[in-house]
Amino acid sequence: MEAPRRGVTPGGFDAIVLAGGRASRLGGAQKPLLEVGGTALLTRTIAAARSAGAERIIVAGERMLDDPLVEWVREDPPFGGPVAAIITALPRVEAEWALILACDLPGVDQALALLPLDAPDQDGAHVTDASGRAQWLTALYRTAALREAAASVPDSGRDAPVRALVAGLRLTSVEAPPTASRDVDTWEDLEWARSLSDAPGEDATVSESQTPSEASDRTLPPEALDEWANALGERFEMSNDDVHVSLILDLARDVANGVARPAAPVSAFVAGLVAGRAGGSPESVREAVRAITELAEKWAEKR
Repeated sequence: MEAPRRGVTPGGFDAIVLAGGRASRLGGAQKPLLEVGGTALLTRTIAAARSAGAERIIVAGERMLDDPLVEWVREDPPFGGPVAAIITALPRVEAEWALILACDLPGVDQALALLPLDAPDQDGAHVTDASGRAQWLTALYRTAALREAAASVPDSGRDAPVRALVAGLRLTSVEAPPTASRDVDTWEDLEWARSLSDAPGEDATVSESQTPSEASDRTLPPEALDEWANALGERFEMSNDDVHVSLILDLARDVANGVARPAAPVSAFVAGLVAGRAGGSPESVREAVRAITELAEKWAEKR
């Protein structure tokens, strides 16, 4: 599970681990504590950062582990998105470089083995997946450059797309296979990650700060999304093929990354309206999603 320990440019690096999202596509489960290979995702990420050579580790999120060597911070108000979390954690970084890691990457050790942990002529380096999509949250950034970029992001980064933070930086990219770049956003992703492991692990889905009623309201079993999609289909007399769960979730992800998180549900609603006006066929839904995704990509390029 450990990445090979390697040196970096003078000044070393500290790690910022992002663990404060809502995990809405997982029914509000405590995603950082979901286990793959018998180890919680957050624990895997911290261990990989340490093995890679991180001098300090700052976790942006609620305190979930009893680790005296980890510093904990939280954006205010909570759930402000990854940019807000990074900006909140940056004052704790003392090293010349800042390693940014989302906590939901089962193959984080493999990703760090591929990521060049030095970039002397650049502002940083990041991983890309096989489709060429930049993984800005598996990356090493020059701390000074990241701070300068953060200073220009309005509202302390709340709900800002990650591109708004990194667009002006000079970055090197390295392609990574799915085993090193696919994160856990859905129960399907979790099942895929566990299929590569011998130990499926236990799911810690209830926060200590939640009452039993609050936990039952927010935490769903893995099959809950499919059950809800089926319930929608039955209520409105639609076939399973008419409820494009994965397509709409991908749309929400792309819009959240390219525009802003609050734009995701609005875009999904508009996609439904546009598809309905075009006849409501599966093809019309795909065409509406494609058009909105392209618009989100162009929107991100302009920012």
